[in-house]
Amino acid sequence: MQQSDLLDVFRALANENRQDILFRVFSDKEAHSVGEIAERMGIAQSTASEHLTILRKAGILQSEKVDRQVRYTVNKKAVNEVLSMLQHWLTCC
Repeated sequence: MQQSDLLDVFRALANENRQDILFRVFSDKEAHSVGEIAERMGIAQSTASEHLTILRKAGILQSEKVDRQVRYTVNKKAVNEVLSMLQHWLTCC
């Protein structure tokens, strides 16, 4: 992971609604569709879709098409890389 990737993660997480989606919806460690996320958050599907796209492009979420539905999960590998980079940065000097 490069510094620009890390900046993308920070930008994605700068929005409180995206933080809320991560902590309220994905805390169960399950895959969720846009419709499920929108319903849980009480927002429009288009709004949920925008937030999920930003989180996916930043590498925080990954998506998989199941039948006609896209399911989102946390990209654990990418999140662990970000945390590892932050830990290294905080302890290197």
